[in-house]
Amino acid sequence: MSIAKNYLYNVVYQVINLLIPLITVPYVARALGADGVGINAYTNSIMQYFILFGTIGISLYGNRAIAYVRDNKEALSRTFFGILILKFITTGLAYLVFLLFLNNWSNYQSIFLLQSIYILAATIDISWLYMGLEDFKKTVIRNLMVKIVGVACIFIFVHDYGDLWKYVLILALSQLLGNLSLWMYLPKTIQKVKITWNDIKGHFMPSISLFIPQIAIQIYVVMNKIMLGYLANTSEVGLFDSSEKIIKMTLAVVTAMGVVMLPRMANTFAKGEIEKVKNYLYQSFDFASYLSFPMMFGLAGIANEFAPWFFGPGFEKTALLIFSISPILVFIAWSNVLGQQYLMPVGKVKGYTVSVIVGAIINFILNIFLIQYYQSVGAAIATVGAELAVTLVQLYWVRKTIEYHKLFQSMWKYLLSGILMFVVLRLIGSLLGVGPLTTILQVISGILIYFILLFILKSQMNKKLFSLGLQKLRKIS
Repeated sequence: MSIAKNYLYNVVYQVINLLIPLITVPYVARALGADGVGINAYTNSIMQYFILFGTIGISLYGNRAIAYVRDNKEALSRTFFGILILKFITTGLAYLVFLLFLNNWSNYQSIFLLQSIYILAATIDISWLYMGLEDFKKTVIRNLMVKIVGVACIFIFVHDYGDLWKYVLILALSQLLGNLSLWMYLPKTIQKVKITWNDIKGHFMPSISLFIPQIAIQIYVVMNKIMLGYLANTSEVGLFDSSEKIIKMTLAVVTAMGVVMLPRMANTFAKGEIEKVKNYLYQSFDFASYLSFPMMFGLAGIANEFAPWFFGPGFEKTALLIFSISPILVFIAWSNVLGQQYLMPVGKVKGYTVSVIVGAIINFILNIFLIQYYQSVGAAIATVGAELAVTLVQLYWVRKTIEYHKLFQSMWKYLLSGILMFVVLRLIGSLLGVGPLTTILQVISGILIYFILLFILKSQMNKKLFSLGLQKLRKIS
């Protein structure tokens, strides 16, 4: 399947995972309040650590490992079962550790128990198999059906703060059933093979090599909410989490390319086609910049008029948070290309690891100093600082193999178009005020302005994508 089709499928998959909760956010925010939303975010953040230590980088490693052997069905099947059994063992141990934790933790015990369903969901998750095979269609279709049912259940069963446990249960079960649905395709994908202990343990150390950077990533992705809950309160966690959902939904459109390109890069590198790998990198980086700049300026531009009507009373602060966090759209887009699409597939995991460890340290230090004074805004600033650090370290790490001018040659066009778009969005917002119609007008205006300016500036990426789109339309008609 082509990179473009896989990208579109993965965009759909990533956006579904974030869009489903986003669709319910205005309703859930009003039903559960900032405290209820915060309790869910706080307990889920802690649960992510058990999932992280249970999967020990297996899913990310599995994607790459499958890509290396996908042309040999016997090797593919042996690799799959070896990784799967290892994952069963490690997540089983993680669940036992969770039960010990629960026995010694007094707050939100029932909510934590429901959140533990996510560990079971992670155990049976085999999406890494299909991603390694560059077959994203299956994951999209099956998960879409399960998620739609989950949304319906939220509107039917969640009505007030007392229904918090139902909300947590519905989200967790949706994840579990979505992952379980992928198993129906296994008989056509792999074959039965005899597995030895060596086939299992051989995947442990490579997984650990990717586990270390994932620990660092979780520190500055999840630690924000845990530190907010500890140093501030769960309401601040709810505000930060709601803002982050908006950013992550937008970010999924950009980072979806990373999941698609990792197996393609790994397979190309395995064939020794180094120049082709670099060419993929330059194109991906340019595409990531092309998308991330308008998203950053767009979200920052509409935040003041969007947040109050979307989230409802008590969530007014989310406008400032969305504005503050928006720069990570560019930084993560760049680090996703440099890290997941280049450093990891070509075996330079050390560079990726160093970058995220630096980011985690900076995030932790900034959180300590900023949260106590600025609460959720402090966490937002710390997040931006961490992501900037990760990107700068990765740029330094590839300096000897990658030509910077090829990465940034079109950047000024995206930056200029984004800034001019932002100015127009703020003018529209100031004139029309808060409301859904204002947001709709801002979004439409922003899209038109950005693309028109890029046509005027003769952007090659803009021309290429529109030409491709016109070709597809002609074929359909």
